[in-house]
Amino acid sequence: MRYPVRRVKRAMTLITSLTVALAALTGCGSSENAATSDGGGSAASGNFPVTIDSALGKAVIEEQPERVVTLGTGSTGTSIALGVTPVGMEAYPWGSDETGYMPWIHEAVTKAGGKLPEQFTGGTELDIEAIVGLNPDAILAPWSGITQNQFDVLNDIAPTVAYPELPWTIAWDKQIRIIGKALGKPRKAEAAIDRINARFAKVAEENPRFGRTTFVYTYTNGPGTLGVFLPEEQRVAMLTKMGLKLDPVVKTLPETEGTASSVIGLENADTIKNADLMFTFYSDEKTRRQIESQPLYAQIPAVERGSVVAARNHSFVTASSIINPLTVPWAIDRYLPLINKAIERAR
Repeated sequence: MRYPVRRVKRAMTLITSLTVALAALTGCGSSENAATSDGGGSAASGNFPVTIDSALGKAVIEEQPERVVTLGTGSTGTSIALGVTPVGMEAYPWGSDETGYMPWIHEAVTKAGGKLPEQFTGGTELDIEAIVGLNPDAILAPWSGITQNQFDVLNDIAPTVAYPELPWTIAWDKQIRIIGKALGKPRKAEAAIDRINARFAKVAEENPRFGRTTFVYTYTNGPGTLGVFLPEEQRVAMLTKMGLKLDPVVKTLPETEGTASSVIGLENADTIKNADLMFTFYSDEKTRRQIESQPLYAQIPAVERGSVVAARNHSFVTASSIINPLTVPWAIDRYLPLINKAIERAR
């Protein structure tokens, strides 16, 4: 759906009287969100203006952002970790817990004594009016599925950073660097990447048998379907960086465009017969029962011997699908017992 720019401009005009009244407070009272320079000095750090190219267009950010809105996956946690709590974020009910937020977001913000971001509807029903009302000075969506029409409207509201190449496809460290650049915090972004790599390296060192264990990460879209995530996909990258070995067959599979995976179909399930472990997830328990009742699925060796890691908790599935400074420690603590249990069953 295309959102007319004139409509957005009218909405912005309606809130002008409020934003003018709040301008002084925004400038002086936003210490919990305020972005300082990487070196700890003033906001005039010499990093701005910056221009960030994307597949949908350029974002020209003139000054260090203080009121940030995040769309898609991973931007919120990365922004918080770099010292800027967004004023608004796309809601993700499937991965949220009883707080209404993804738990690592809720924990990080409340622990710091900050104000939780306002949530709004995203996806095809993106709530443009809600975003306008948040009065952002930057919109971060480098790992999202926003369309060209949505980008054009958003970029008219505030500089909008979209994905570099394809929707829902970005390397985890590139996402952190892009967000660090947009926020004027490139050194903090590099430090965050280093900490993530160090955490993964520690897991690999403390679990040497991971290096002797092969795996595949699969998914389904209902009965009869089967897809395999490819090496660069963040779910897979998290596991390989923890020391597990991706089944060599995965590197031979052709990518299905725009999915970071290879959709092989259940009829080709024997393609993954040699993997010690299989990681997967299901949208709900009904789907789980349907998938597991299929003979071809049940005959996958990892399924037969029970060496499958398929967490039921939606928040965990979400966290283990995203590599950023907040999700990695949260996911690893919960991942290790599941992986070790599956390895025991594979022996």
